[in-house]
Amino acid sequence: MGPTASGKTDLAMALADNLPVELISVDSALVYRGLDLGSAKPSPEELVHYPHRLIDICDPSESYSAGEFRRDALQAMDEISAAGKIPLLVGGTMLYFRALLEGMAKLPGADAQLRADIEARAEREGWPALHAELAEVDPELAAELHPNHSVRIERGLEVYRLTGEPLSKLRREQAGGGVQERYKVNQLAIMPRDRALLHQRIELRFKRMLNDGFVEEVRDLRARGDLHEDLPAIRAVGYRQVWQFLDGRIDYDEMVTAGIAATRQLAKRQLTWLRRWPELQTLHTQNTDGEERENDEILAEALKFLA
Repeated sequence: MGPTASGKTDLAMALADNLPVELISVDSALVYRGLDLGSAKPSPEELVHYPHRLIDICDPSESYSAGEFRRDALQAMDEISAAGKIPLLVGGTMLYFRALLEGMAKLPGADAQLRADIEARAEREGWPALHAELAEVDPELAAELHPNHSVRIERGLEVYRLTGEPLSKLRREQAGGGVQERYKVNQLAIMPRDRALLHQRIELRFKRMLNDGFVEEVRDLRARGDLHEDLPAIRAVGYRQVWQFLDGRIDYDEMVTAGIAATRQLAKRQLTWLRRWPELQTLHTQNTDGEERENDEILAEALKFLA
């Protein structure tokens, strides 16, 4: 695991060259077909040589939850293990990792009218105002979230209004049934020592995505006619900003700036999760003097942890 643009996929593919593993993607954007460039999905050529499970399993018009991921990941892990190989999970969707490791709380289903009310308020007042409201009733959850993380703010408020209990409290009380009851788990995180270097990599990658046709990819998604900005797929980092550009709400330069900023915020949230993650072995992408380490050096360190 690790923040976006840290080199997770490259390390996973290198591990696959050295160990009898099969890869399972842990990424809430890679599950969607057609979200390729903007999600940094492995290329078709890479997927031929290094197949990933749980990539391209949903249409962008659909929603995919942490609970569905847990179900699908456990099934994939069982199949891989039965074939005599090791499941290697790779990605940056920390909520998915937690669902797998800790199990899922039994929570109420979605309430369409309540969600419509919350979204109407967000339209009038903005998501930061609702984030502040969430902080009053569930400060633990609010501390995990960016003030514009609409999906999880909405869910936190929805669960509180339906149950009268904070979502974080329900998760903690109902934890159990995690993957560690069935598997021996080694947890590795690839992380920078210097966030400035990660920011530089994020900017370079976002601009490379645009050069490779990211805007055209989103234009094709819009041309379908059945997708809109409130869908989880279109709310993915980068996709929302390009969608707004194609809507004419921001210009090209504003889109680039907003897309890079949103990706940096994502990385910040991921790093916050990882810094308090238990039983985690950290692989730094830089030496103590700030110099970037060679990929082979990082791979050798990872293999030592997995020996």
